[in-house]
Amino acid sequence: MWIWQALSGILLTVLLVVHMVANHFVVEGGLRTYEDVIHYLSNPFIFALETAFLIVVTSHALMGVRAIILDLGISPAADRRLKAVLVALGAVIVAYAVWLTGSVVLRA
Repeated sequence: MWIWQALSGILLTVLLVVHMVANHFVVEGGLRTYEDVIHYLSNPFIFALETAFLIVVTSHALMGVRAIILDLGISPAADRRLKAVLVALGAVIVAYAVWLTGSVVLRA
């Protein structure tokens, strides 16, 4: 798990740079309007890239929560339950965010 934590940190940095450049540095005025965001996310490649960013952020954050809880000295059985809860929580977060973003983009 620690290797994915490290790799997701690197990937998170790369995706954050891409996100910041695409959404703030190449846009006139430094910020997209709501309509611009909808148009931007309508591109399937961009939607996939932003979804990847969401997945990496969520997994990295939840692995950080697990690392903090592991430092408290929980048992291996509790760690297995914790992993199951965090995976389920991560799946719900990602599924909800993708559904919400997709529904807003498709409605426009």
